[in-house]
Amino acid sequence: MGRWQEIEHTADLALHVWAADLPDLFTTAAQGMFAFIIGDESIAPTHTLTVKLEALDVETLLVDWLNELLYQTEVAGLAFTTFKFECLTPTRLVAAVHGGPISRYSRYVKAATFHDLAVIQTPEGYETEIVFDT
Repeated sequence: MGRWQEIEHTADLALHVWAADLPDLFTTAAQGMFAFIIGDESIAPTHTLTVKLEALDVETLLVDWLNELLYQTEVAGLAFTTFKFECLTPTRLVAAVHGGPISRYSRYVKAATFHDLAVIQTPEGYETEIVFDT
C-alpha cells in the first residue's frame, strides 16, 4: 500500500506520494487529496461511479484522474474512498470509485495542477509530488 505526506508549498497544498505500482500511485494520490478535503471524517461507500479516461502520458492521466474526482465531488457532494482499477496503463484508465456524501469540508481543493509534476519510476515503485490549487 502506498503512502503520502503533505509537503510545504508557498501558496497551495502539495503531496508527496510513494507507491508500489500505478494503481497504488493513483489510489494513494486520491486518498491524500480527499484527506485534505474531508479531514478525518469517515465516509460510508454508498455511491459507485465508473471513471474512464485517456491521456497522452501518465502525468496528464494522473491530473485528469484527480480533477475528474474533484469534479464529481463538486457536482454530487461526494468524497471517494475506494478505487478499483479495471484497466490502468500510463495513458488509459477505467476504474470503479466508491464513496459517499460529505457532511463538512476540511479544506477546499480547486484542482490538481501540472506544477513541477513528474511521475518517477524507482526500484521500489513510483513516486511523485502533486500541487493542488486551493
